Amino acid sequence: MEEKQIGAVDHFFDKISVSMIRLTDALKVGDKICIKSKGADLVQAVSSMQIDRVPAQEAKAGDLISVKIDQKVHKGDAVYKVSE
Repeated sequence: MEEKQIGAVDHFFDKISVSMIRLTDALKVGDKICIKSKGADLVQAVSSMQIDRVPAQEAKAGDLISVKIDQKVHKGDAVYKVSE
C-alpha cells in the first residue's frame, strides 16, 4: 500500500463529522485517503466532497474541500492518498 501526502486537515466540525482539507495535490471521489491523527489512523474512501459548499467530483492542489469523515480528526493532521 503506497501513500502520498496530498494535504492537511484545516478544520473539523465534530457535530456533523465533516473535515475541511487543504489540498496540495489532486483528489477525486472514489480515491482512498488516510488521515494520520493523534489517536488512530483513519483510512476511508472519499464518497463525496464539496468545494465552497458545491458538490464536486474532483479537486486540485490549493482547493479547500469538505469531506464526511468516520472519526474525529484534528487540525494539522496529514492527509494521504492511498493506492494499492
